[in-house]
Amino acid sequence: LMVWLRRCTHYLFIVVVAVNSTLLTINAGDYIFYTDWAWTSYTVFSISQTLMLIVGATYYLTFTGVPGTATYYALIMTVYTWVAKAAWFSLGYPYDFIVTPVWLPSAMLLDLVYWATKKNKHSLILFGGVLVGMSLPLFNMVNLITVADPLETAFKYPRPTLPPYMTPIEPQVGKFYNSPVALGAGAGAVSACTFAALGCKLNTWTYRWMAA
Repeated sequence: LMVWLRRCTHYLFIVVVAVNSTLLTINAGDYIFYTDWAWTSYTVFSISQTLMLIVGATYYLTFTGVPGTATYYALIMTVYTWVAKAAWFSLGYPYDFIVTPVWLPSAMLLDLVYWATKKNKHSLILFGGVLVGMSLPLFNMVNLITVADPLETAFKYPRPTLPPYMTPIEPQVGKFYNSPVALGAGAGAVSACTFAALGCKLNTWTYRWMAA
């Protein structure tokens, strides 16, 4: 009974984290309504995706102990996002239905590190965190490329007037030194290690709670 209870708890955690990952990344790549702050939004979205992917993928990976399950977790996130985007698209939301599975390559790198280091958790946290953090902002650029023509969409779906405190003082050209990928990769590489450690710790905490 305790074994099945423990397994069900793990699966519940996986579903909850995956759903929340999807909710937090649902607008990732949707820069149509952020034309004045496109690079800023891109950087923030890239970091949020990195962290949500790695915490769930690491949790799932260390729970099963099987290299490959991180990629499977990224596939779960992708399918959830497709379902959510399809629902929004059917309601008339101006976004192309195609959402590129940008999480899969980064998750594959995480699986590769776990396999190559013979399931060493500390190597997974350090090397896996850095690789996912540095790679996802690069892959996320594919999302930006596949967005429909922003000008056409902006005229078709005009945005509401921004409040004064949100109005850009000047055009956001050169924001973050014209390198949102580099900034997202740098911040992601540092913070992803922390979230990878959190993913590992979730296993420990869950087992301790179940054993109590």
